Amino acid sequence: MPKGTTQTILIVDDSPENLAVLSELLQPLYRVLVATSGQRALEMVAKQPHPDLILLDVMMPGMDGYQVFERLRADPVTRPIPVIFVTAMDSMESELHGLDVGAVDYITKPILPPIILARIRTQLELKQARDWLRDENSYLEAEIAKRMSENELIQKVSIRALAHLAETRDPETGNHILRTQGYVQHLALALQNHPRFASILTDHYIELLTRSAPLHDIGKVGIPDAILQKPGKLTAEEWIVMKTHAKLGSDAIEMAERDATREVEFLVLAKEIAHWHHEKWDGSGYPDALVGDAIPVSARIMALADVFDALISRRVYKEPMAIDQVKAIIAEGRGLHFDPDMTDAFLADFGVFGDIAACHLDSGVE
Repeated sequence: MPKGTTQTILIVDDSPENLAVLSELLQPLYRVLVATSGQRALEMVAKQPHPDLILLDVMMPGMDGYQVFERLRADPVTRPIPVIFVTAMDSMESELHGLDVGAVDYITKPILPPIILARIRTQLELKQARDWLRDENSYLEAEIAKRMSENELIQKVSIRALAHLAETRDPETGNHILRTQGYVQHLALALQNHPRFASILTDHYIELLTRSAPLHDIGKVGIPDAILQKPGKLTAEEWIVMKTHAKLGSDAIEMAERDATREVEFLVLAKEIAHWHHEKWDGSGYPDALVGDAIPVSARIMALADVFDALISRRVYKEPMAIDQVKAIIAEGRGLHFDPDMTDAFLADFGVFGDIAACHLDSGVE
């Protein structure tokens, strides 16, 4: 093998004379392996490193060249290796058949050294180009995946930071954003195969919905402390101000959307949730008194999650309710506050939502 040669050629031929001629021709330029049967060739190809090119005789006893080629193509590992048929059959039909099955070239015996060397060099150069392109594509795909992963992380951290910013204005909520995020994800998955929601609740939608959920109360940053942190019941005037947090939140998200050069999918859902998660199925909610299916699916799911968490949590103005009482209130809200089918799914998995809450207890709560 010549110094510095890295390219390997496997010659497959049952004739020792043919092997000797081809080996003598190629060894000054390439690393040469030989096999005297199709079965032996397959055994050699299965080992690392794989040959860069195979010169394959067609007419061999036992397993002929076409059968060997078929086995090579059936294996994803050996499929990319280029194969040149070398045969004494010089009919046009034989050559067309060899090329039709997928060989890169077809050379008839007796061989002409300059011709076979030129064709081998061409195929090896093409293979090098394909390998380079494949490696380059693999690198680019890995780099894109890395950048996307980094962007996903930045987005998630930014969302959580914004949600915690709102939380600092309303410290009683504690781990509320983590709990509601968990409720939203589980409820959406539970509804995924429901005929009313299957077309909407795709895996992608649920991922975006879960990511968006922490921003549902972002508008509370615009509510005065005297109202937001009041330990007692709000007056009618204060309640009017408090209810503006829904639109304040959606307006803030809409302003962020305007700054983006293209649509940001999760912001669409975040805006829906912020604006309409206080709407009620019967139209008695706020800010727009929407009724039934006019309320976006995202906001309907968030409504159940938000109310459930408010009922089970301690606030400056109330103690947490007993879990049986909470379940009864959710059930009473079916068809009034909440989407009936969503309520049924929530109640069916009620224990799971309790488990999610237990994973994210507020500080000091046992």
